[in-house]
Amino acid sequence: MKDMNSYQKKNIIYSLVLVSLVALVWLYRNYVASPDENSTSGQVMISGQTMGTVYNIKYLDEEGRTFKSEVDSLLEVFNQSLNHYLPASEITRFNQSDTLYFDLPYFYPVLESSQRVVDATGGAFDPTVAPLVNAWGFGPEGGELPDSLAVDSLLNLVGFDNIAFSQEWVAKTQPSVQLNFSAIAKGYGVDVVTEYLEAQGIQNMMVEIGGEVACRGVNAQGEIWRIGIDDPVNRGNMSAAISINDRAIATSGDYRNFYERDGKRYSHTIDPKTGYPVQHTVLSVSVIADNCMTADAYATAFMVLGLDKSLEVLEQQTDLEAYIIFDDNGEAKTYQTNGVEDNLLDL
Repeated sequence: MKDMNSYQKKNIIYSLVLVSLVALVWLYRNYVASPDENSTSGQVMISGQTMGTVYNIKYLDEEGRTFKSEVDSLLEVFNQSLNHYLPASEITRFNQSDTLYFDLPYFYPVLESSQRVVDATGGAFDPTVAPLVNAWGFGPEGGELPDSLAVDSLLNLVGFDNIAFSQEWVAKTQPSVQLNFSAIAKGYGVDVVTEYLEAQGIQNMMVEIGGEVACRGVNAQGEIWRIGIDDPVNRGNMSAAISINDRAIATSGDYRNFYERDGKRYSHTIDPKTGYPVQHTVLSVSVIADNCMTADAYATAFMVLGLDKSLEVLEQQTDLEAYIIFDDNGEAKTYQTNGVEDNLLDL
């Protein structure tokens, strides 16, 4: 009987030890190894909506901290400055008045960056194209197809020299001028979020808003981030994949935002020189730069310029890399700068 009691006691002890070990493993997996429900091996993933699109962020953090609420709050304030769809945003207030004194820190950097790209591209990128964007139905209120007289009239409002600005204010030098930052704001938003995460001690991350991406460090596998480039012809497929090392990439293409009317296709990319949607052989442009705001603006400019003129700009802007997909007599072909070619990956 004594031996039986001893045997039962040992079983109880073994059972308790086993239960304790199972509990410890469960606690480790749920609160130590994966402190966030979207975290794996120190990788945290957060996503949400902003600027009429979605954002996706991945970063490595040994503490497994999630910054979703902070990022959402940051982007909400950012939109209050640059989102022309919001009736009380700074850009809307400027478009409805003559002068704006900045309340938030985002307006001036966009104006400054825009000025550089306007000058470098001969005005192929120009945020004052807003009245024409609206007229062609790509603004907050939509619109009907304008006739040639309306286009010619609105062209008088286009030109970055129709505004003046400082670090504190922006003013119109010609009445009725309007701004539209949709070709640069998402890229700048990526930079703002990236800088915020860096300030929290995050060194390895991928920040994406509406297809515009900035990468820092490495991914969860310890490799440089791999970014896919959409195939504009075979939608849903990738044309290429490229490794991005501490830089940003932005893509523009007429396949992303367009409409068809009476059998004709109208792209959202408006040429500031002609006043009409672009119509040429370039299908999409991906630009790599040190920051996403610059990449975003140049991607739009190159869609306006077309292949040959884009290559001329690239020769001058040696800090940029580009991957361009264009139509050559019905066949999709690609051009890539040396920096892109050196970092292309197998699909």
